[in-house]
Amino acid sequence: MGRFWSLLFLMVPILGVLCFVWAMAGFWPMQNHWLPENIGGADAHAIDGLFLFILGLTGVIFVATGLVFFWFLWKYDAAVTTEPVKYFHGSHQLEVIWSIIPAAALLFIAIFQMSVWANTKIKRPELSPGVARPALAEITGRQFEWRIRYAGKDGIIGTEDDVFKVNDLHLPINEDVVLLIKSQDVLHSFFLPHLRVKQDVVPGMQQFVWFQAKRPGTYDIVCAELCGWGHYKMRGRFVVQNRAEFDKWLEQAWQEQEVSSFALPAGE
Repeated sequence: MGRFWSLLFLMVPILGVLCFVWAMAGFWPMQNHWLPENIGGADAHAIDGLFLFILGLTGVIFVATGLVFFWFLWKYDAAVTTEPVKYFHGSHQLEVIWSIIPAAALLFIAIFQMSVWANTKIKRPELSPGVARPALAEITGRQFEWRIRYAGKDGIIGTEDDVFKVNDLHLPINEDVVLLIKSQDVLHSFFLPHLRVKQDVVPGMQQFVWFQAKRPGTYDIVCAELCGWGHYKMRGRFVVQNRAEFDKWLEQAWQEQEVSSFALPAGE
């Protein structure tokens, strides 16, 4: 039975590789089957590249580890091996080797992804050297919706011409967009899958995200952090449109908001 279990164990890396090849072969591009369509700019595609690189690296390690285990199970099967078992306390040299190799792999990944991390988390787009691009909108996560406050014509959030929406984000195409993200209650995670944008939202903290949307259409906003019983329904949409359409929509939303406010009874 020893050899049977060896072969059974060997099937794990083999089936893992076959499932991956079957999923990928003939079904390229990968975003149609692994991730949603990528409509973002260079940073979003760099994130996809990191995803594939890390998947390939860990896949090689997975297969190599499985083959080593199989070799030991096969070579030292008690049913066919008559050599006496030798026990030893350990090998300091081996322990150093199998500690250094994973550490080196993780260090390589950390260095390899530094430029992508800097572009998506540190280097905020600028209007001019030293002048950061202001936020297009402020998004507040709360159980269980995304409340969106757009800067009005003055381009400043927090003034009288701000436009308020719920779960309805509009973005101009082919422009650097900056969003201010915060939470009103608990931990949330603001996730735009089609743009490869994901930011944990922590109560008491303000976070900025930035990106470019390269393709018009309507896409999903989701919460990627379990935030309570209604987490499943905390979703919205974002619409990518050209600048003229965005400005027209924002003006119309402002007018509708003014009419609604005017129609409210006094005191409300």
